[in-house]
Amino acid sequence: MSILSLPQPYLLFLGDAVDERDAKTAMGLRDWAGDRCVGEFALPTATITTGLSRLTPEAARARGAQSLVIGVAPAGGIVQPSWIPALREALEAGLDLVSGMHTRLEDVPVLRRAASEFGRRLIDVRRPRETFPVGTGRRRSGQRLLTVGTDCALGKKYTALALARAFAQRGVSSTFRATGQTGIMISGSGVAIDAVVADFIAGAAEALTPDASADHWDVVEGQGSLFHPAYSGVSLGLLHGTQPDVIVMCHEAGRESVHGLPEFDLPSLKEAIDVTLMLARRTNPAVRCGGVSLNTSTLPFEQAQALLARHSVELGVPCADPVRGGARFEELVSACLGT
Repeated sequence: MSILSLPQPYLLFLGDAVDERDAKTAMGLRDWAGDRCVGEFALPTATITTGLSRLTPEAARARGAQSLVIGVAPAGGIVQPSWIPALREALEAGLDLVSGMHTRLEDVPVLRRAASEFGRRLIDVRRPRETFPVGTGRRRSGQRLLTVGTDCALGKKYTALALARAFAQRGVSSTFRATGQTGIMISGSGVAIDAVVADFIAGAAEALTPDASADHWDVVEGQGSLFHPAYSGVSLGLLHGTQPDVIVMCHEAGRESVHGLPEFDLPSLKEAIDVTLMLARRTNPAVRCGGVSLNTSTLPFEQAQALLARHSVELGVPCADPVRGGARFEELVSACLGT
């Protein structure tokens, strides 16, 4: 796989975002690569913040920033026209542009000309650097964990990163496998799976998780959701190609309908687990559910703990919030490892 070498430190661009869930790239970099982020830059209409210093591109360059990362991802992954002047300003200030959007930066004439004029780079993380075969379904050596979800943007990446870190802390041989733009920016390698032509998604997932030693774990960042009307295809391809030995179901407390499509109700956790296991058995009949990762960020501590306990009893598997950590998360880690 191609190993990216991205210009760091980063200045995080929030565009005109008003919903924190649309800025998951910026939030993920803040949380998992904060030592490589000098600040944030946003349009006046933005109402969210990463909590980092609000800087102009010129001020960020003076503090050592090497690139501006587009930290927001509106539906469709399109570079918005309202962003163009700000992105050009960053190029003029001496920053490269890093994007995980579907729109290629070089396809935006203003940015292409500005990059040439100021001698800067336009770096598209979501552009596949390899070609992949179709999936084979061949069983591979090693062990694999895939985070899956009832919906999009609710914690699959955070869960995979937290589990990979916990495995390493226990001395378990493991690798975080990134499948989205933010994960790739954090880890430096991976496959932007939703940018792969549909016929080759399973093959790309197989290439991402090759044969490994029997005690090695690939912890794979999930994408989309089998229950999302728009993004279920990429989720199924990733599920079949990854051939997980363990799935961890991710959900956000209080979310009852599909993000952006409120007319579609989410399944119960039990239904989501059952359906996912049924489909996963196509390429790994021995797959099991290690537990549930519940995003409880909107709940006070005591209420969150009560909800985690209730779901654990109802489902018969550990239920934890990886961000809160604690004994429940350690129980989830043990269950995933089978220890």
